[in-house]
Amino acid sequence: MARLEELVFGKPVVIFSRSTCCMCHTIKALLFEFGVNPIVHELDQMHRGREIEQALMRRGCQPPVPTVFIGGQLVGGANEVMSLHLNRTLKPMLQQAGALWV
Repeated sequence: MARLEELVFGKPVVIFSRSTCCMCHTIKALLFEFGVNPIVHELDQMHRGREIEQALMRRGCQPPVPTVFIGGQLVGGANEVMSLHLNRTLKPMLQQAGALWV
């Protein structure tokens, strides 16, 4: 979906979320703690958010939220982000994308 690509292209960190999702909140909090200022799209509050959610599902995101893109690349959901964090590869990935300055 072209709309999905537009929302992600050229941005260091993009999170697709739902405002009532506890795992979405957890991932946003983790990234905020790193000092990242991600672009957050709350699909339940967006016009045509359901279409974007369906596009995420077509890309293999199950469940569709939270979904994180870093440097324009699909990282995945909460499990993938937490695995990167525990493996100590999340911070270097964020630095490489220009989301962190330290």
